[in-house]
Parts: sequence; structure tokens; C-alpha cells
Amino acid sequence: MVLLEPDPFLSELHKMYERNKERTVWVTMKRTNMKPRKARKPDPKRPYVCLIRANDGKRHISTTVTPTNYAKFSQSMLVIMKGAMADTLKKKEKPKTGK
Repeated sequence: MVLLEPDPFLSELHKMYERNKERTVWVTMKRTNMKPRKARKPDPKRPYVCLIRANDGKRHISTTVTPTNYAKFSQSMLVIMKGAMADTLKKKEKPKTGK
């Protein structure tokens, strides 16, 4: 898994959606303090960050976003995801009912 900075992550996410028009791209988010698994007690010096991962089955990318930058990042990610969904989602055809 590749840990990227937020801006390169967004550009890679956009490329991932472009490459996978017919397949699924999974995006997951989780709150973490990025501590090693062996440490039992949470470190009060480490603030919590949002770990965001994207996966298309072949390529895995991830990034961490601090709470101060999260609002700007989520708006940018929302634009990318809406653009990808607008192309792939189709309206359901309603069957004509004759009277």
C-alpha cells in the first residue's frame, strides 16, 4: 500500500476512477492515531488523524488527513467522487403501464 500526501492522493484517486469505469473502486475512512499495534496505551502526544484508503482490486493507495485539513480535503474528494458517479450511474427505466 502506498501512503501518499493528500493532493497526490486525490489525483491518483481521480486516475483510478478514470481507469475503472466498469469496475468498482472502494474508498474507506477510519480515525486513527497511527500508533504501532504493539503499544497498548494511546500516546497523548499523537493526535488522531483520518486514514483514507482507496482500492480498485489491483492498486492500493492511502493518505492521512489532519482534522484541520479535513474539511478542504473532503470537499475535493466529494467533487471527484460525484464526477465519477455521474458518469457511471444510469437512470432506471420505468416500465410503461398501459391503461
